[in-house]
Amino acid sequence: MKYIVVVLLAIMFSGCAKQEAPKPNNNENVTNIPNKNIPPRIKFPELKKYFDDYKATGCMVIYDQVNNMYAYYDSARCNKGFLPASTFKIPNSLFALESGVVKDENEKLKWDGTVRKMREEWNQDTDMRMAFKYSTVWFYQECARRIGMPKMKHYIDTLNYGNKDISRPIDRFWLEGPLRITAMEQINLLQNIAYNRVPFSQRNIDILKSIMIQEEISNYVLRGKTGTAAGSPNSGDEVGWFVGYLTTEYNIYFYALNLDITENDYKFNERLLIPRKIFNDMGLTKFEIQ
Repeated sequence: MKYIVVVLLAIMFSGCAKQEAPKPNNNENVTNIPNKNIPPRIKFPELKKYFDDYKATGCMVIYDQVNNMYAYYDSARCNKGFLPASTFKIPNSLFALESGVVKDENEKLKWDGTVRKMREEWNQDTDMRMAFKYSTVWFYQECARRIGMPKMKHYIDTLNYGNKDISRPIDRFWLEGPLRITAMEQINLLQNIAYNRVPFSQRNIDILKSIMIQEEISNYVLRGKTGTAAGSPNSGDEVGWFVGYLTTEYNIYFYALNLDITENDYKFNERLLIPRKIFNDMGLTKFEIQ
């Protein structure tokens, strides 16, 4: 089956810009990729209005794989680096599986007994599937300690992850310190995962794709991960992420969103709702929006 690479069109609305996109490789071993026989051309809505509706400050990029098109809100910010926070659980899951520090998504690590009042779900023995769903920090910190800095640095460099600066303790560098990743870099990583272009075993890539699923019905699957970076005031680190991709019958839409947050308002619901509302309005999904 031949891929049809459509010339990138300029999307002229507030906060939109154009960007070159990688071309699919016909010889790739692709899983979870939709049938592209008759891909419909679906117009992006103006993204600004969703940020206005939710009174949110931030940025978003969506990439339409089949039609090779990007839509942006605040394209400059989409190319600005921020702490990855718990979005780092996406690559860290691969690192833990590939290094063998956990054998699969069902192997439980023993809870250390420290009661973490912010999330009751963290206070128990936990496997990777649970830890990804509940964003359990201590689980991934323990995985990172077991991986060790030399192997972690190798994996980070191999993925060309963000600015690759992990010069902080092995169990803290994605939560504080100089590591930064942009929304565009998040999109590129997600594309490489979806198309199996990361240098890890297919088994481990498939496990990651499985634990990333947030919602799945017969004609679409939403994968994603949130992240909350709450640094010191005025540090530029007060940002909440939601990144992932929507697989439909004919296409894949990759998305990366981040919003300014405060200590008193992490805008968690806004992060989850904005992409869902956009995909609903595009006629791709029927998510329940409250």
